[in-house]
Formats: sequence, structure tokens, C-alpha cells
Amino acid sequence: MSKKTRIAVVGAGHWGPNLIRNFHSSDRSEVACVVETATGRHENISARFPDVTVTADLRVALDDDSIDAFVVATPTVTHYEIVEAALQRGKHVLVEKPITSDPAQADRLCALAEEKGVTLLVGHVFLFNDGIRAVKSMIDQGDLGGIYYVSMVRTNLGPIRMDVGAHWDLATHDVSIANYWLGAEPVAVTASGGQWINEGIHDAIFATLRYESGVLVNLHASWLNPRKARDITVVGDKKMLTFDDLNVAEPIRLYDKSVLEDEQKPPFIDSIGTFRASVRNGNIVIPQIGLGEPLRNECEYFLQCIAGQHAEPLSDGRFGASLVHTLAAIERSARAGGKEEKVRS
Repeated sequence: MSKKTRIAVVGAGHWGPNLIRNFHSSDRSEVACVVETATGRHENISARFPDVTVTADLRVALDDDSIDAFVVATPTVTHYEIVEAALQRGKHVLVEKPITSDPAQADRLCALAEEKGVTLLVGHVFLFNDGIRAVKSMIDQGDLGGIYYVSMVRTNLGPIRMDVGAHWDLATHDVSIANYWLGAEPVAVTASGGQWINEGIHDAIFATLRYESGVLVNLHASWLNPRKARDITVVGDKKMLTFDDLNVAEPIRLYDKSVLEDEQKPPFIDSIGTFRASVRNGNIVIPQIGLGEPLRNECEYFLQCIAGQHAEPLSDGRFGASLVHTLAAIERSARAGGKEEKVRS
């Protein structure tokens, strides 16, 4: 049996315990160390994982030559320092999204990982969701035809963050999905947002991303909303599609609907009947989607990357850095009253 990859998990707050569980239960890895600055959590971690070293000092993990990889699940503002330190020591890194909140820092981390010849993966977990991957396949195969636009809504009441705005926290998921589906990053964005709870932090963001292909992606992200929603609509010239992440059993609905070509439309529309005849209404198909755990898929993918099984890793540092450039442009646009901002200057 091959040697297990030894993992250090940094951060055991909201998301960290899920990462610890997945890596410690994998046949390919073991969690050797957990770094958590909130010492009040140490007892709970040790009780759940008695064979794991728990410490508040990052240097304990960094100085352990037996550790192969770091998994970082700390607040975004701390990512750069931790990831850089791990990469400098030649460790593989999986860092939660977004990779940083600064485009220049994100680019530097990517360059450092390439220099050291190690894997840098960003935890854009929706890229490992079976439903999201199924939609990607439909788009690539041309099932929807040419894409007109994508509408994405991600709302909830809390949790309210104090370190980054709703676009950095929530819309990161949707930008990653859109870029993955379209195989590109937007060229420009416009955005407006509101700051009501904490000064300087956007609690809600409304943004439109414009891609070179002409596709528009509209985002609504808010943690100040009474209804939890995870809705996506994709409109193509042949078919249309909706994705509801809250509907675990049947997340995708494929609508065989479109506007008829000019030669197929009635010559004169003067009634509700002829108006309806100008569009095509077909069947609604609900594809069967697997119910695998996206985070487990992501963790296993990271281990496969370390083993060299993916020449061009999905959600690598460059993909994550691209999102940071987009989110920074959203931030600039929102603070400039909705002025269009280029993603790359």
C-alpha cells in the first residue's frame, strides 16, 4: 500500500471540521496536525480525532518535514501569509475560496507554486458538484445551443461576515460556476451594492459580468434576505435550463423552449394565440443526478493532483486568481456607483 499523504489543516472553525473529516477518512491521506488559534476548540478536536496533533502555533506544522500538504480554511485576509509560508517550504496547498482578496497577491502565490513545482488548488467546491458538472457537459455538447445569458441568485439571512463583502463570500461560488461553464473569465463588470450592517462591507451586491463572447451573467448575492435561494437560470437559443441547489434530488430542469426563427413565426401577430405560436414550448426534462458529496470529491481530487493524476488541475491557483480579479472589479464598480470596470487592466 502506498504511503498516505500527511495533511495539516489550518483553521477548524466553520468549514475546517468538514475538511478534517474528509481527509482523515480517506484511504489516501491522514490528518497529522490541526492548527487552530481558538484554543477553546482544541478539546473538541482532540476528542473527535485523538491521533491528531492540535496546536495554536502554525510553525509546529510548518517545521514538520513529514507533512506533505496544507489545507487552509481560515478567514480570507489571512490566506496569503499562510499559503505563502507553506509554498515556500515546498508543500502542496488546498486553500478555501477566495484564494486572497488581492489580485496581485493571488498572482504571486500562483507564480510561487509554479516555481516550487507543487499543487495549489482553490476550494471552489461547486466545481465538484455532480449537478454543476452535468450542466457543463450539456453546454459543451451544445444541448442549449448558443448561450444568451445566465442569471444567478444566492441569498440567505446570515451568516453576516465582517472581513469581506457578500460578493467575496457568496458570489464567489457563482463566478466560479459561470467561468467554469463558459470556459472563460469576464472582460468587464458593473455592480451596485448596499452597506447596512457594517460600514465598508457590502451586505448585498447586484452585478453584471460581460464576457468576450457576448454572454451576460447577472448576479444577486445577499446575506440580508428572508429567503434562502440558490437559483441559476441559463438561457440558450435552443433550450433553457434551471439549477436549484436546494433541490438535492432534482436540481436540474431542462426546458425545450425557445423563440422561433423568423421563417417559422406567424406572419402577423394579432391575438394571444398567434403570440403564443411565436415561441416553441416542448417538454421539461429532469435529468437524474448523482448524490455524491462535492467536498469529498474536491478533497479526493486534491490528493489525485498531488499524485500527478491531473496535468491541468481544475480550480487551480490560476483559476482562483482569475476570480479574485473579477471580484476586485466588482468591488471597484460598486464603490464607483456602478461604473463599468475592466477585469484586467
